[in-house]
Amino acid sequence: MQTRLADGPRKPVAWGIALVLITVAALLGVSPGAATATGLTTPAPPVPVLTWGPCAGQADGFECATARVPLDYREPTGRTLPMAVTRQVAADPARRAGVLLLHPGGPGNSGVDFARNSYAALPASLRDSFDVVGYDMRGVARSGQVECWNDQEYSAAVDAARGVPGPGALQGAIRQGADFANACRQRSGDLVPFIGTGSNAKDIDLLRQALGEETLSFYGRSFGSYVGTVYAAQFPRRVRAMVLDGAYDPRRYADVPYAYDGAQFVALDAAVGRFLDWCAQNAAACGFGEGRPREAFEQLKRALDADPVITASGRPATGYTLAYRLMFNINAGKEIWPELGQALRAAQARQATFLLNPPSPASFDFLNVNMAVECADRVYPTSRLLLGALVGAHVASAPLLGPAIGLGPPTYDHNHAPTCAQWPAERPSRFEGSYRAAGSAPILVLGTTGDPDTPYQDAVALAGTLGNGRLLTFAGEGHTAYNRSACVSALVTDYLATLALPARGTVCADETPAGTLGRRTAGVEVDETRDVIPALR
Repeated sequence: MQTRLADGPRKPVAWGIALVLITVAALLGVSPGAATATGLTTPAPPVPVLTWGPCAGQADGFECATARVPLDYREPTGRTLPMAVTRQVAADPARRAGVLLLHPGGPGNSGVDFARNSYAALPASLRDSFDVVGYDMRGVARSGQVECWNDQEYSAAVDAARGVPGPGALQGAIRQGADFANACRQRSGDLVPFIGTGSNAKDIDLLRQALGEETLSFYGRSFGSYVGTVYAAQFPRRVRAMVLDGAYDPRRYADVPYAYDGAQFVALDAAVGRFLDWCAQNAAACGFGEGRPREAFEQLKRALDADPVITASGRPATGYTLAYRLMFNINAGKEIWPELGQALRAAQARQATFLLNPPSPASFDFLNVNMAVECADRVYPTSRLLLGALVGAHVASAPLLGPAIGLGPPTYDHNHAPTCAQWPAERPSRFEGSYRAAGSAPILVLGTTGDPDTPYQDAVALAGTLGNGRLLTFAGEGHTAYNRSACVSALVTDYLATLALPARGTVCADETPAGTLGRRTAGVEVDETRDVIPALR
C-alpha cells in the first residue's frame, strides 16, 4: 500500500525527512531509491535453496532444481516465481574453475534446453573445468510461460497474413498490435510487468549466490547478450568472464527502439539479398530463379499468396510463411545457401519444404514471450502518427522481407513497434542505468559482419559502451559467431578458460563456404523455438 503525503503545510516536513534519508543513504553508499521511511535499505531478497535431483524424462547427466525468485524486486520478500535451473557438473573436479552460465537467444528460448542441447558442442576443456548451468528466465517455459494470444488466435493471424500485403496492411498491423497488447494484459497481467531484463539480471545474481559462487562466467548469444550486458552493469564485480555473441547495442535497443528496428530491417534484407545475388551468380549450385532469383522470389511470394499450399497439418502456407521461415533460416550462414535455394525451388513446385512450415503452437509460445519481454524492456513513443510513419519507412527500406514481416501480425523483433507503442503495462523490471559495467573484468564482444539479426555495428557499439569491452570480429554471414568459426571458437575458449583476451582488432575470416548440395548441416531448418550452440566443423 502506498502512503500519500498530506497536502498543505506538512509538505516541507515530508521533503525534509526525504532529504535526510537521501543524505544518510548517500553517506552509507546506498542508492536513494533504497531508502524508505521504515528503514535505510530495501531488504535483500532471500537466496534460493536449490535441491538438485534428476531431470524428468532425461538421462543425460544433467541435474534439475527450482529457484524461487521475487516476482517484484521492489518487494523482495513478497510473492515469488519458480525459476527452472539445470546443471552438468564439471567433468574434472580437480580442474574446476567455477560456473559457466549459458543464455540463449530469443527472448523466448528455454535456457534449460539450451544448456542441455549445447553441452556436447562445448570443447572438452570447458566441460572439464566448469559446471555448465542453464535456466528458463521468467516468463519462459518452465518458469511461468507468458500467454498473450492463444494458439487459435495466433494461427488465425499468421494464416491470414500475406507475403505481399495489400492496401490497409499498416493499419491492420496497428490494430493487431493493440489487440495483442490487450490480450497480454488480460491473460498474463500479473506477470508481464515483471519480465524485463532488469529483473532477469537480478535473478541471475540470486542464482549465483544459490550456487555458492563469488563470480560467474557467462556466454550469451543474441538477446542473451543484452541480458549479460545488464547483469554486468548491475553486478560488475561478479563477472569472472563474459562472452556476448551477436551483440545488441543496448542503448539504442532500450531507449531508441525505432532506430534499432530500422537497422534490423536493413540487415535482414541485405543478408537475403546477398544470398539471392549468390544464386544469380551460381545458378546451378542454387537451383532457384534460373539466373534471376530476385524476380523469381517476388513471383513466388505472390503465387503463394494467391494460391496457398495446404500443408500436412491442414494449414495454408502463403508468401508470409515463406518470408517468416526465411527470416530465421538465413541466420545459419553461407554454408546452407544451396539448401535454401533448393527449398525455394521446392516451394515453386508446391512441394513440402521447411520454408513452407507454418508457425506452430511451440512457435507461439516463443513469440508471446519474445514480444512481451521486449515491450517490457523498450519504450516506444506513443504517437500513432510516428508509429505509422516509421513502420512504413522501415518496410520500404527492406523490400524483400520488410512488407511481410513489418506489416504482419505480432511475431519477432522487427515488428514489435505496433504492439510495444501501445503497451498497457507498467515497466518496473526494465533496466534504466548505465551500461558501462565500470569495474568489471574484461568482457569479450563477438560481432559477425554479415549478421542478419543483430547488425555488426551493434557489436562495435557495445564494445565501445562497456568500460572494459573487447571486440572480436567474424567476417562472415549468419547470426552469431561462436563455433561457426574455428578461429573464433579457439579464441573464445581460451578466454573463458584462462582469461586471455584476443589482441585488439582481431578479425577471424575462416567462414565456411556455400556447402555442397545434399550435405546436411546443423544449420538447415533453423527453428525459432530451439536455439543451440552449433557443433564446430
